[in-house]
Amino acid sequence: MSPRSLQRTSRTVSVSQPVSTPVTAASARTEASAPTAAELLDFVRRSAADKDLIASLPLDPEGRTWVRLEGPGGSEAWLIAWPPGTGTGWHDHAESFGAFATAAGELKEYSLAARLPASGWKTLELNEGVDRERQLGAGQSRSFGKHHVHEVLNESAAEHAVSVHAYYPPLPLIRRFSRSGAVLRLEQVERPEDWQ
Repeated sequence: MSPRSLQRTSRTVSVSQPVSTPVTAASARTEASAPTAAELLDFVRRSAADKDLIASLPLDPEGRTWVRLEGPGGSEAWLIAWPPGTGTGWHDHAESFGAFATAAGELKEYSLAARLPASGWKTLELNEGVDRERQLGAGQSRSFGKHHVHEVLNESAAEHAVSVHAYYPPLPLIRRFSRSGAVLRLEQVERPEDWQ
């Protein structure tokens, strides 16, 4: 079994095979006007370097705060403050790709190098070798594709972190997961009305 595979509790699911989607005239028009991953990455980098924008975000000592931004090409964008010790928990962004940049402090990202099935499961057993980890200090950024599963944390005991995030298409939903060792469990599905 390759490291880019997941195992359901009852059967193996290969995640290395590409998924094709038929292109229609309407979807081709939408794709032509959609921002690229590079444009989202450029947007979050420029926004994270905007000192006035970063200074405008209120900081709460106990919980994350956020402000919605105008992202490029109809994307969804957020400026987020992370108090010490806060994080997102494991989640994905459904069919959206995106990027984020750290403007202040440092964030740690744990992610899975595997594509989860879109539906039809509650519990998955992860194979060895799918875990990834990266530190993103002030001025650092990254982009990610559709179906990206991760958690982002401010592990500092004393310092706030601030970051800028952008997604396209705008987030249709977020799936939240719990994790115990190699077992990933779907816990909740959030819709835009839950966070806006």
